[in-house]
Amino acid sequence: MASLRIALVAGEASGDILGAGLMRALKAQHPAVEFIGVGGPLMQAEGLTSYFPMERLAVMGLVEVLGRLRELLARRKKLIATLIAEKPDVFIGIDAPDFTLNIELKLRQAGIKTVHYVSPSVWAWRQKRVLKIREGCDLMLTLFPFEAKFYEEKGVPVRFVGHSLADAIPLEADRSAARAELGLPEGSPLVALMPGSRGGEVGRLGALFLDTAERLRAMRPGVRFVMPCASPERRVQLEELLAGRDLPVTLLDGRSHQALAACDAVLIASGTATLEALLYKRPMVVAYRLAPLTFWILKRMVKSPYISLPNLLAQRLLVPELLQDDATPEALALTLSPLIDGGEEQTTGFDQIHRTLRLDASNQAAEAVLNLIGTPQ
Repeated sequence: MASLRIALVAGEASGDILGAGLMRALKAQHPAVEFIGVGGPLMQAEGLTSYFPMERLAVMGLVEVLGRLRELLARRKKLIATLIAEKPDVFIGIDAPDFTLNIELKLRQAGIKTVHYVSPSVWAWRQKRVLKIREGCDLMLTLFPFEAKFYEEKGVPVRFVGHSLADAIPLEADRSAARAELGLPEGSPLVALMPGSRGGEVGRLGALFLDTAERLRAMRPGVRFVMPCASPERRVQLEELLAGRDLPVTLLDGRSHQALAACDAVLIASGTATLEALLYKRPMVVAYRLAPLTFWILKRMVKSPYISLPNLLAQRLLVPELLQDDATPEALALTLSPLIDGGEEQTTGFDQIHRTLRLDASNQAAEAVLNLIGTPQ
């Protein structure tokens, strides 16, 4: 079997997880393989030689990016030159589109096959980026079917591979076991409050979610709450917001999957966590608030009728979305209350979506990559 050299670049922890799964599947299908590029600890554990630490690419927010722009551009330029010299059989950019799409374009011009794994949100906004993708990318691997449909219409070679979270999360989660693990009582209704993982999100939504919890408690006196904290900083932020409130809230360090498995319903910020709530089949209400000017601009730019992943995946309004001024404690509590012991329409829809996404994503992606470079499996 001919030896392969595969280059991969991931820019953050979620990409490191996807990259490691893909590398494992590639090795299983084609054992004679060498991996080069940039990745985190999980990808390195699978055998990647990382040219520099992945953390150098993980920058959030515009201001932070501007502060590091010279370094990022210099690293990208050097990486392109190194990879052109190394001549890998294929280059795989994992997410991080602002960094990886440019690399793909330059490598493809140099005659190297290129794959992009995880579609940027081009279907929702900045649709012109699809032209750059079509020019720079031999194959787009998408996690969701509606993305693949968009690329097909735009003439980009694409394969929908499914989502590795859908493979990892069981089709039916054990609520009683999760409650026992978290030391939460079996009988009383439990609502998970998930106002986001970033400081700004918790700043905008934390008090709103706790105000909603107080309204909900007035409507349903037995209800309890569980709140996963994404980091020690978020825990401090939430403890400050809880001070002076008489609410039965259990704060958890991380453990968002256990919180979802344990609860009856979820009040949640729009984002990736909504996919996790969907896969755990927990009825949800999605809320979001942005700075007024940002919201005004996005409203004009975004082409999609929905903002939350469950609705994008269902291609209909499956879960309530309360945004900006519509997201009041009263409205959220009234919308959430009937879902605590209802929500069957949502959960039936969630189950169908889970089965659609559960395709053994890493193996599908590996197979697509090997087919692209014409390697017999």
